[in-house]
Amino acid sequence: MATRKTAKKTNVSADELKSYYREMLLIRRFEEKAGQLYGMGLIGGFCHLYIGQEAVVVGLEAHTKEGDKRITSYRDHGHMLACGMDPNGVMAELAGRSDGYSAGKGGSMHMFSEEKHFYGGNGIVAAQVPLGTGLAFADKYKGNDNVTFAYFGDGAANQGQVYEAFNMAALWNLPVVYVIENNQYAMGTSQQRSTSTPDIYTRGEAFGIDGELVDGMDVIAVRDAGDKAIKHCRSGKGPYILEIKTYRYRGHSMSDPAKYRTREEVQKVREERDPIEHVRSMLLASKYATEDDLKAIDKEIKGIVNESAEFARNSPEPDAAELWTDIYAEATA
Repeated sequence: MATRKTAKKTNVSADELKSYYREMLLIRRFEEKAGQLYGMGLIGGFCHLYIGQEAVVVGLEAHTKEGDKRITSYRDHGHMLACGMDPNGVMAELAGRSDGYSAGKGGSMHMFSEEKHFYGGNGIVAAQVPLGTGLAFADKYKGNDNVTFAYFGDGAANQGQVYEAFNMAALWNLPVVYVIENNQYAMGTSQQRSTSTPDIYTRGEAFGIDGELVDGMDVIAVRDAGDKAIKHCRSGKGPYILEIKTYRYRGHSMSDPAKYRTREEVQKVREERDPIEHVRSMLLASKYATEDDLKAIDKEIKGIVNESAEFARNSPEPDAAELWTDIYAEATA
């Protein structure tokens, strides 16, 4: 049923590898800038950074097509950028400005893009799992071959609504990939202390859902696992579970001092398993890029991120009248 699998680092072109490097670097630099703006008081409320987990969403987006959907939790900025949302609009929303994706009313945790089929940014733990299952139900009902990615964490995996969703997805053979972004600490409690099974993906076995464990610090491994999961869903075989072992370098949110783990542990992962450095090494070792090539990419990304910060600063705050908009939707018979 559920199996472990390690992807081989093969069948990747120079252009693909450069693309993964660029996309992961964009997320890393964007999140670093968001952290700076939060410290300056330009971003309010909660802010959960994706630093360290970039390979997960970049790898999974590699084989998506127009019409595929994605929904996630409040640690969502990386998902937005990976599916093609404009960094300017994302940063403006983080800053609560009117040019943001939700007109400055959603903030970090609650923005979306109908154009990019990104359905949030959801603040309630695991709430996105049944919502994502519903998105997949809609595609099944319409008879297309679109796939929905429902992302959630190791902490959310212990919520009851996850298993209600698993049951319905298996019962109705829905095209949904459940992505467990296992960064191993949930809000601050290690998986070993909170979860009764060593591997979370095996919980799908009770519902007849196939799945596998994936190295989330290796973008090629994630890409290959994602390709398999997408083909499984598009071919009408129902849901699939990917438990992707990853690691966040920062605290759960900007207000988390992360005292539940040592600095040495975090530093060890940074030095030995960083997903961006892994691809950088592959590019240089394969002679797909030179140091100057990578410096040029880094310069380009810094320019994009700095521009997004300036855009956010210069965007006006929402008018007070916006308090009364987007509350009700008018329906016609």
